[in-house]
Amino acid sequence: MGAEFLTIFWRDMVKFWRLKAMLFASLIQPILWLALFGPAMGSFFENNMMTMPSVTGVVSVNYLTFMSSGIIAMTILFTCLYSGIFIQLDKQTGLLKQMMASPMEREHIFFGLSLSGTTKSLIQVIIIIVFGLILGVRFFEGFAPINIIISLLGILLFVVLFAMGLMFLSLAIAMKIQSHEGVQAVITLLTLPLFFASNALYPLESMPIAIRAISSINPLTYFINGIRYFSIGSSFNSFGTQYTYTNADILISFAFLFGFMMIMYFAATRIFRKAKVV
Repeated sequence: MGAEFLTIFWRDMVKFWRLKAMLFASLIQPILWLALFGPAMGSFFENNMMTMPSVTGVVSVNYLTFMSSGIIAMTILFTCLYSGIFIQLDKQTGLLKQMMASPMEREHIFFGLSLSGTTKSLIQVIIIIVFGLILGVRFFEGFAPINIIISLLGILLFVVLFAMGLMFLSLAIAMKIQSHEGVQAVITLLTLPLFFASNALYPLESMPIAIRAISSINPLTYFINGIRYFSIGSSFNSFGTQYTYTNADILISFAFLFGFMMIMYFAATRIFRKAKVV
């Protein structure tokens, strides 16, 4: 594979940087969620669950810390899925037709775009972690320096897998559906159930059985499990419930996200190869 995808990657990153309104909104939105939603819901849970017993000998985390992993997942979800709208705009302006008619292999187009979406996600995750720590998120509490480094690498690995899978899905949708409105409608339809049928904001134990069943096949759930494991620890207490993640649980989460990414990759490859852009 040549390096043509780097041209696509660089073009998309430059476009992202030059669109100041989009850049500002994408960076400030997760901070607002942390600053506004976190303390408000945290106060609610503290007032209504203060009588629930805590688990002895286990680190207790507040709601802001619990939901921060969900905010990371939400940010990546929205950033990556809505990236498909931009390739739809390239189709309408005729730019995508020129790229696909060039000697460059079609896989370079969606791989370069996926790489740029993943890079944006990594930038946003770093910003969320930094501002979260400033706002009082208790990530890496009690971790040794070497464990913090390992945890950061683990978070970045999970972010890459999750973001690449979502980017492949988004680009496949954008290539399959012809109208801009149709792409936006399908992506909007996907984001809500993916986000709310997961453990992003609330513990799964508080959800109906049907939602818990859906969450068991939701990549968001496995991504958040990995982020909480690396950022909070393998065992912690929240909402009066002890959460324990074993090495096997994290390996399963990794395998699920890797499988999700590969399935979306082959689906996007197939769609791009057969796509006809007029």
